Amino acid sequence: MFEEKVRVCRTDMPKNIQIHATELAQKALDLHKHSDCYSIARHIKKELDEAHGEAWICVAGGDFGSCVTCLSGSFIFFQAGGLEFLIFKDGKDGHESKEEAVGVKA
Repeated sequence: MFEEKVRVCRTDMPKNIQIHATELAQKALDLHKHSDCYSIARHIKKELDEAHGEAWICVAGGDFGSCVTCLSGSFIFFQAGGLEFLIFKDGKDGHESKEEAVGVKA
């Protein structure tokens, strides 16, 4: 089982979703070859969509740039297993509150 330390570089996510996202990354690294970044990202996105509502975006890899606009409270950038992970939620429904969109239950 993969148990390398996760290093969170930047985030504005609630702590419980940060923990869930990093645990999903560790599980994906256990299930897939580290060179198969597409399958790793797809696994994390699918699980976040199911747990916290749709519209999550996940980028996994070793060398990428990004410039994104995301829903406030949904962003995390971290390193684990020699890869970097950028995860955030697209605010597809402007009628949801921030808490509803990120999947925080009241």
